[in-house]
Amino acid sequence: MTRNNFLAKVKRTIGAFFPVSPARRGACNNCGACCHIMVGRCFWLKDGDDGKQYCRIYPIRPLNCRKYPRTESEWVTRETCGFYFEQPKNEPLPTPENS
Repeated sequence: MTRNNFLAKVKRTIGAFFPVSPARRGACNNCGACCHIMVGRCFWLKDGDDGKQYCRIYPIRPLNCRKYPRTESEWVTRETCGFYFEQPKNEPLPTPENS
């Protein structure tokens, strides 16, 4: 089963109304990969002279664009995306010595 099937697209769209994972780090690197995962190439995507891709409506882009990737399970553009997710650190339980 592909990670970008119809159900996955619907889940990402609905999930856009929920907060972004606190484990998400990084920033958009203008790869444009996320602009191809809904229904092919997004109409608002433009190619820059520098080889990067840019959103023509970036300040008013939809929630699912603003928040992608919202969670690690929704992250289908790992190969090119500038975002990543940190693994939770196993914090030691508080003791009298470290509290």
